[in-house]
Amino acid sequence: MEKVWASHVHLHHTDPADLVGLLSLDDVDHLLTSVALRTPALRVVKDGTVLPASQLTRSATLAGAPLTGLVDARKVLDHFDAGATVVLQGLHRYWPPLTRLVRDLELTLGHPCQANAYLTPPGSQGFARHSDTHDVFVFQTLGRKQWEVVEAGEEREVMLEPGLSMYLPTGTPHSARSQDRTSLHVTVGINRLTWRQLLRQVSDRVLADERYDAPLPAGYLAEPGRLAEELAHQLAAFTGGVGTLDAGVVAGDRVAAFLRERTPVLCGGLADRVHLDAIDDDTDLVRRATAACVLEVREGRLVVLLGDRELRMPTRLRGPMEYIRDHPAFRVRDLAPWLDQDSRLVVARRLVREGLLRIEQ
Repeated sequence: MEKVWASHVHLHHTDPADLVGLLSLDDVDHLLTSVALRTPALRVVKDGTVLPASQLTRSATLAGAPLTGLVDARKVLDHFDAGATVVLQGLHRYWPPLTRLVRDLELTLGHPCQANAYLTPPGSQGFARHSDTHDVFVFQTLGRKQWEVVEAGEEREVMLEPGLSMYLPTGTPHSARSQDRTSLHVTVGINRLTWRQLLRQVSDRVLADERYDAPLPAGYLAEPGRLAEELAHQLAAFTGGVGTLDAGVVAGDRVAAFLRERTPVLCGGLADRVHLDAIDDDTDLVRRATAACVLEVREGRLVVLLGDRELRMPTRLRGPMEYIRDHPAFRVRDLAPWLDQDSRLVVARRLVREGLLRIEQ
């Protein structure tokens, strides 16, 4: 990654097609006009102000029940014509190319990620200068946008265009204005998990002991020395409690928690369920790139962490599961070194049902 100036802000050049293919103007058109988006998946920003949802939604019913927050495409397009920026929020939840990108980042970095997109008419600016509480990767997929970035008190200008991406660390003040044509850019936010958060979780484990529910001693306002003496005992007990924790166990629990908390990504899952019984030894299976496959042995069972849940299996399946983890594509009969035909069909069908594998069509 190329450094722009002596700071933490970076620019990176890549093939424009690699980024434009993630979200094009036609894609945004489809989402705005052909998909029943609901707020807060979409916001409209004019002159630095987020417009009230009532200015971009309409009422509707479905099977006689009211639908709230339904985006009115005509209102949104009219606001866009008037110079407003259209913000698509949480795209990683419903736009497959960005879902795959964000999930890959999450599994690589170990930090929760998100994706938003900003469609801005020519010569306009959505938000005024501000900073974010998370790291941001920005890439342009249409037009050009001039960014003003402040770091260490110094203001710099960066012109983003397709093929150029930028990294902004947490807290970097910035603003951006489109140039002579419509601009579309995507931001990928990295919500960093910090040592403070992990250590707070560690302290919460120790503080779960009922001894810490005892009240402070009565009369300590007049005798602060008594409080200090008691506090010294409590601090010693707390420190001792922290010292008894196994760092390996705490780290393993952190990994397991992260790999149970992700939103499931099951594109094609319906077709897989329909064709589940047709799986045989000649079926080609593919491990979903959006799924984790982390193996642990815990309490005499093989635990498979998928990213949104965990599976528990007999430890005798460790061999075939390691093979599946290490081979993104394989044929069911490739599991023959470990499992007879009936057993490998049972395992293959279960892993397809659970979303780790999909059937190659």
